[in-house]
Amino acid sequence: MRNKPGDSELAKLPAFYSTEEVPPREKIIVMHFFIGGCDWYAVEYSPEEHCFFGFAILNGDLDNAEWGYFSLDELAILKFSFLEVDRDLHFTPCKAIEIEKIRKAQRWEKGGDKNDRSGQTVPG
Repeated sequence: MRNKPGDSELAKLPAFYSTEEVPPREKIIVMHFFIGGCDWYAVEYSPEEHCFFGFAILNGDLDNAEWGYFSLDELAILKFSFLEVDRDLHFTPCKAIEIEKIRKAQRWEKGGDKNDRSGQTVPG
């Protein structure tokens, strides 16, 4: 993995379940990992399990993108030919709704009230 986060950087992420009451669109995405057409957006982290909770988009497939858990150890060994997962060092933490790919995958639209894929209403 390129630019693998260290323990001090990982310690900045909220613990598992600490953002459970925060609506998905309001969750703060703290880190972004990518390779090819795949993106992982980290919201929470468990140092005991080396695992993140966040949003994953695999192969650019927005219809099957979802919130869930993904392993730092697995990201670290994932490689395609000469490519490996990289952490976006230019990423600035922001709300999930501010990330276009997540907004499109969740069908969160600006303007008007639309239902997202989780059944929540998104005010416009």
